[in-house]
Amino acid sequence: MEQILNINGRIDVVIPQTFTGISRSYAQKLISENRVKKNGKNITKPSEVVEIDDVILIDLPAPENLDITPEDIPLYIIYEDNDLLVVNKPSGMVVHPANGNKTGTLVHALLHHCGDSLSGINGVIRPGIVHRIDKNTSGLLLVAKNDNAHRRLAAQIKEHTLSRKYLAIVSGRIDEAGTIDAPIGRSTRDRKKMGIIASGRNAITHYKPIETFQIKGKTCTLIECTLETGRTHQIRVHMAHINHPVIGDDVYGNKNAPKINSKGQLLHAYLLGFKHPKTGEYIEFSAMPPEEFTNLLPGKIYSINATP
Repeated sequence: MEQILNINGRIDVVIPQTFTGISRSYAQKLISENRVKKNGKNITKPSEVVEIDDVILIDLPAPENLDITPEDIPLYIIYEDNDLLVVNKPSGMVVHPANGNKTGTLVHALLHHCGDSLSGINGVIRPGIVHRIDKNTSGLLLVAKNDNAHRRLAAQIKEHTLSRKYLAIVSGRIDEAGTIDAPIGRSTRDRKKMGIIASGRNAITHYKPIETFQIKGKTCTLIECTLETGRTHQIRVHMAHINHPVIGDDVYGNKNAPKINSKGQLLHAYLLGFKHPKTGEYIEFSAMPPEEFTNLLPGKIYSINATP
């Protein structure tokens, strides 16, 4: 991979900004392995400064195999072709394996379904998880089946041209649309939670009310959220920040919210739109929320052109 730079800065910072699909930590690993050259000479330190018009060459190694056993787990596939899949993830399913969730994840299911058709971004073969949603959030996820598709789709997220819309039922009454522009970072009080942190990454959520109604005698509002950025727990943190936490959220919720019997928070990624990585054509998909979500709504107050 070779690029002529149009920005200055530390090489380990510039690489992720210039080469789509390479994280800062992976850039540092490549530098330590003498796989990065500037104007024909090896770069040996992540702190080395590069300048506009420098030519950066990266010798990417063959991706490593992911040490995960594929599992035959049913997938709700909305769309699939040779380059990508759109999957409707159920609430309760973890996207990627981690401590405490080493089996039964979306990645296990994708490895079984995709076979050898996997992307290898950041040096590890994996079914190309382009973006994630929380374990207890349901809805649409975009999966890349090869490196080229992964890079082009990831670039759309970086450039804020990929459309992502969510439905949520939140505590309290919301009468007007609004925008929450507040940085999100790891909480200083509880490292397992995210919070509004001055030094955090910029995060922007647009929301608009659809309908206000009662759940167990308490006022709630069905809203639509549009993400401009994609931070961990973004909608949940932002809505709690303005005192309208998502119903069913046992991390960021409050004691005034109605108690419901659900697998997780009432948050559903219902719309996903993007340019196809090969054809450049804009395509859009939608999916209705699960029954535990819609059963709480007063009749059919909201409908979308959802994929069955």
